[in-house]
Amino acid sequence: MKVLFAAAEADPFIKTGGLADVIGALPKALKGAGVDVRVILPKYRGIPEKFSSQMEHVADLDVPVGWRNQYCGIKRIVHDGIPVYFIDNEYYFGRDGIYGYMDDGERFAFFNRAVLECLPAIDFQPDVLHCHDWHAAVIPLLLQGHYRHNPFYSGMRTVFTIHNLLYQGVFPYSVLGELLGLSDNYFLAVEYYGNVNFMKGGIVYSDHVTTVSPTYAGEIRTAYYGYGLDGLLSSRADHLSGIVNGIDTKSYNPASDQQIYTRYRSNLGKKAENKTALQQELGLPVAPEIPLVAMVTRLVDSKGLDLLTRVLDELLYYDDIQFVLLGTGDESYERWFREAAWRYPAKLSSQILFNDALSRKIYAASDLFLMPSKFEPCGISQLIALRYGSIPVVRETGGLNDTVHAYNEETGEGNGFTFKDYNAHDMMYTLRRAVSFYHKPEHWKKITKNAFVGDYSWSVSAQQYIDIYNHITG
Repeated sequence: MKVLFAAAEADPFIKTGGLADVIGALPKALKGAGVDVRVILPKYRGIPEKFSSQMEHVADLDVPVGWRNQYCGIKRIVHDGIPVYFIDNEYYFGRDGIYGYMDDGERFAFFNRAVLECLPAIDFQPDVLHCHDWHAAVIPLLLQGHYRHNPFYSGMRTVFTIHNLLYQGVFPYSVLGELLGLSDNYFLAVEYYGNVNFMKGGIVYSDHVTTVSPTYAGEIRTAYYGYGLDGLLSSRADHLSGIVNGIDTKSYNPASDQQIYTRYRSNLGKKAENKTALQQELGLPVAPEIPLVAMVTRLVDSKGLDLLTRVLDELLYYDDIQFVLLGTGDESYERWFREAAWRYPAKLSSQILFNDALSRKIYAASDLFLMPSKFEPCGISQLIALRYGSIPVVRETGGLNDTVHAYNEETGEGNGFTFKDYNAHDMMYTLRRAVSFYHKPEHWKKITKNAFVGDYSWSVSAQQYIDIYNHITG
């Protein structure tokens, strides 16, 4: 089985969120199961020099973008046994950052077409093109519209994975002909309120659609979570699967992580050493007996931050806890958490930055990990937290609902604490309940043991993807 992953980002080359974690880890699990898997990405300016200096030049070619041809260089590196190709074009990708430009439609139209054009040049004929999120969503559409007559491409099948339905890649109608080189015969398949919707094209033209948790696969077929595509997704329900993400358990391993203060397996005493070291580093009172609550998140509305801003002052004023937040995002949230840290300097540390090493220290140091998301397709942070023995407090949505199970003091089962309604006081009550169990060592040992023994690897999920590949190619 030969599979090519096409995506906009991948850890460790370039990363803005969970998509990069998936593209960095899932191919390794598939390779371990015997799949010949490769990855293709844009070559951004922001890729660290330690990787770009290792890239070998493979080929040069011209890529059609509507009526024009654009230069495309192809670079290659082998990382952790996975061949990774990079689409090189300075005009489109030689910029700071990845997304957010006025010409993103053209940039990723070029990338999608370049993925298909470069396959003969890299001498790779995949059985499955596995396309991720809107940035790679029109590959199945372009395959149908431009390449099916070519014997080299005729047997290729496509899988499209929705990592977050909120971001769909919607551009003006002119994109269809001007950039994708397609006639109006294809407009109905991508039409979205008179515009062209890249993600819709991926859903319509792929052989199978997946998303990143079973609960989210159900949620996106409802009007509340479907963002205008719920009817289409419901019509494709027989070709839609929800597969929970895993994490790279070799990288995220408290027993071997070189970036945390003290390495540990399931020893809560050693874990506590990480807490006191973090308290010292961040200027919080060193107090190992006080529960430390953490969030590592993008500061955006979907992460449930309006619930936290509603009640955090009350929590910090009345409750004997400490709180650490790490992340960047909307300016209003950044400002709010900076001001809150000024109000409660002995209880709250707001780290408004992106820092992978610090995030690992926070996972290792924290006792509780808060994720009150408005929606969460899968979520990786709760899986990392569980791996490090930081007990999640989450809202029952998407992948959070599939991976975090409420602790039952009668049976000793469960690995976290959950609440259902999107309500600030429900969240606060649940967090206070979690803190109460922190002060009951016989229960806390059971909860943390349940967290430590969980399997958060990609092995089971990788096999589910392989089953889909076999089904659509068989």
